[in-house]
Amino acid sequence: MKRSIGLCLGAALAAVFLSAGTASAKDADAGTNDVYRLHMFHTHTGEKLDVVYRIGDRYLPEAIDKLNHFLRDHRTQAESQYDPREFDLLHAIMEKLGRPNGEIDIVCGYRTPWSNHFLRSRSTDSGVAKNSQHVQAKAIDIRVPGVSTAKLRDAALSLHAGGVGYYPVNQFVHVDVGPVREWRYGTTRKSKMRSVARSTRHRVRPRATTVVSGE
Repeated sequence: MKRSIGLCLGAALAAVFLSAGTASAKDADAGTNDVYRLHMFHTHTGEKLDVVYRIGDRYLPEAIDKLNHFLRDHRTQAESQYDPREFDLLHAIMEKLGRPNGEIDIVCGYRTPWSNHFLRSRSTDSGVAKNSQHVQAKAIDIRVPGVSTAKLRDAALSLHAGGVGYYPVNQFVHVDVGPVREWRYGTTRKSKMRSVARSTRHRVRPRATTVVSGE
């Protein structure tokens, strides 16, 4: 009888310690593993995606697959395997803007070589690079509702994480995880008017705007 009571008591204590140990592990896990989430809207497909793609240092394969599908070439429907650092870059930009739960408008994700060639062929000054980072699944063109294009560009530049292209006319910012660099494509009517006003005051001929192709 005493042996039976002792066994029951031992089992009960073991259960208590096990439960306490499990709770501590969960608490520690919750405290050390940051959750990385992205909220996105695709301006061409009309699709939305709200996904946790990374927990701590671990990327979630199913979530990455969803992102790859969401960011597919909307012209050909072809998918690619995105460099996951690009998702981290989007996440970091939203945190920099103070909008960690904000929605990102996707203007362009992955591009097949065919789509890239198609865009380049539309104009001799298309702003589309021949060896685009979009083709390598390392770039995304974005807007953030409620945030000016200039402020979005500045947030991206402050991270020094890759290429940042500023497109004030079309109102989007290109961000990629290629080499660190920056460029601007296009000129707004307002800035053109300022340029002409300055040149008139000083009686100098306005300089031609140098346009650097996007990537």
